[in-house]
Amino acid sequence: MADIGIDLGTATILVYIKGQGIVLSEPSVVAINKNTNQIVAVGSEARSMIGRTPGNIVAIRPLREGVISDYNITEKMLKYFISKAVGRHMFRMPRIAVCVPSSVTEVERKAVEDATKQAGARQVFIIEEPIAAAIGAGIDIARACGSMVVDIGGGTTDVAVISLGGTVVSTSLKVAGDNFDEAIVRYMRKKHNILIGERTAEDLKINIGTAYERAAPVTLDVRGRNLITGLPRVITVSSDEMQEALNENVTSIIEAVHMVLERTPPELASDISDRGIVMTGGGSLLNGLDKLIKEKTGINAIIAEEAISCVAIGTGKYIEFVSMGKMDMREMRSRN
Repeated sequence: MADIGIDLGTATILVYIKGQGIVLSEPSVVAINKNTNQIVAVGSEARSMIGRTPGNIVAIRPLREGVISDYNITEKMLKYFISKAVGRHMFRMPRIAVCVPSSVTEVERKAVEDATKQAGARQVFIIEEPIAAAIGAGIDIARACGSMVVDIGGGTTDVAVISLGGTVVSTSLKVAGDNFDEAIVRYMRKKHNILIGERTAEDLKINIGTAYERAAPVTLDVRGRNLITGLPRVITVSSDEMQEALNENVTSIIEAVHMVLERTPPELASDISDRGIVMTGGGSLLNGLDKLIKEKTGINAIIAEEAISCVAIGTGKYIEFVSMGKMDMREMRSRN
């Protein structure tokens, strides 16, 4: 059985299988019948039910801010995705690597490990997201050279400086893609007296969201419920408004990058200045965020080629090199 890498994201779960690449990418959502406690749907099907379910069916996200908030549901969701990715008839249980935010506690790490084992893993490797993101972005992390990664996922943003296969300085903040969506919902309620759902907020973020003033502003028509009349209403929203809505969260991420740079040893800081800051995760695709980081730090920010799947790819590749804990990260370089 091929080794498996799982990016256990707050918003999306990606599964990487050695030799096949990314074989599954689905929302981390489970729909449950409250009366029978049975799972009705998982992934994309469950996500389509958010905000549209009858009273007895609830669509929940068992992962919050990068960690497990509902252990039993996470275990069932993992089991479903693993069997979907590798087929129901597994002749041998696979080895699975799962990534976690760099700031997780031992208890949270153990919960991820136990849930993965219960879901059908023969052996579990836990890897920190910045390391996985760096490997997935093609950075040779085994070198004695500083590399900086900013991984913006759904629930957490991890900022880390990596050298010789390990994390030198890092921070993790609970501000990421989900917070962008929530900020947009709050802004629309406060500024326009309109209530929109999280899927509409996500559409706004993807289509016209921006962290840096656009040369030519763009607009999008949005349908929501007027909080005064209670009736549906359509309004036109501009990218300038989205910049205003997202400003607080974007500033938090910039401050985290600053803080890590301030704590970075001079030699590694010099390497980062030469090589640039690598951005990964779906949140890094927010329009203009790379330009803003460059403006605020003076260091070039580069969005990784496959930003969304970097962590999953890196998690999968991690097992290929660090087998059974007997091979250190420097050997990984000679195998590349």
